[in-house]
Amino acid sequence: MMDYILIEIINLIISPAFLVLVLIIVALRKAIKFVPQNRAYVVQRFGKFKVVLEAGLNFIVPFIDQVAADRSLKEQAADIPEQSAITKDNISLSVDGVLYLRVVDPVKATYGVDDYVFAVSQLAQTTMRSELGKMELDKTFEERDLLNTNIVSAINEAAAPWGIQVMRYEIKDIVPPSSVMQAMEAQMKAERVKRAQILESEGDRQANINRSEGEKAAVVLAAEADKEEQILKAQGEAAALVAVAEAQAQALFKVGEAANTEDGQKAIQLELASRAIQAKEKIAKDSTIVLLPDGASEASTIVAQATSIIEKLTAQKPEKLSKPNISEKNAEGPWGGNIQK
Repeated sequence: MMDYILIEIINLIISPAFLVLVLIIVALRKAIKFVPQNRAYVVQRFGKFKVVLEAGLNFIVPFIDQVAADRSLKEQAADIPEQSAITKDNISLSVDGVLYLRVVDPVKATYGVDDYVFAVSQLAQTTMRSELGKMELDKTFEERDLLNTNIVSAINEAAAPWGIQVMRYEIKDIVPPSSVMQAMEAQMKAERVKRAQILESEGDRQANINRSEGEKAAVVLAAEADKEEQILKAQGEAAALVAVAEAQAQALFKVGEAANTEDGQKAIQLELASRAIQAKEKIAKDSTIVLLPDGASEASTIVAQATSIIEKLTAQKPEKLSKPNISEKNAEGPWGGNIQK
């Protein structure tokens, strides 16, 4: 029984219908192509380019068409190994970077160059050396963006026949020689000391300015205070003079009223005689010259002359000796200004 079943299976396998079925299955398998997203299949027929299969379901002629290359359309990163470059001022640098590229034309990337990643990496190295040779050492650190842009432009121009587009190029490290590093560190230290000294001098300058302004303000305030003090002192002295003048006027008025009477004249004669005697005593005490009395300098003569003057004054009309008006609101001071009483 088992032998019979085995024989039947062998007959079925070697039967033309089964062979046709297997051939159909294999042909369908080769004819149907599922292309993933962001990938492209380059198809050639009899060794010649035929078509590019894009993402999705595609059909080819089995046993005649074949996929020659499977190209990724994604952006790829290629590491650029460290290399030596000489700047415009003859400084040797060690530079490395990273390159970002993608395939824009699968046909050119397949038939235009054997290994496009290697080709673009070598092109990036030579271009980077060329661009660094156009710049001085200080510019390589300051203008990295410009350097990267120039490298990308040069690579894209050269890689156009390869169907490759360089998206960007980034320099990772720029390492100068140790002697240059020491010189740069000394320069940076000198710059820091210079900035510190500048900041310190500016601080001293601002402090001096503030101090001078403060002293100026103090002098101005002192001058204004002295001015106010002098004004107030002058006003006080003027008021005092006015008050003394008024007191003297009142005293003279009282004396005039008293001198208009008989008792007042006697009192005046007595006062004048007393003052004449005191003056004689003072002159005799302070001077070394002895004065002999004469008729014009005796006390009685002086009293008689003063009495005569008083009698003439009292002979005038009484209204001429009227009391002066000292109750006015405004009195004129010694400098001609009006002073409030």
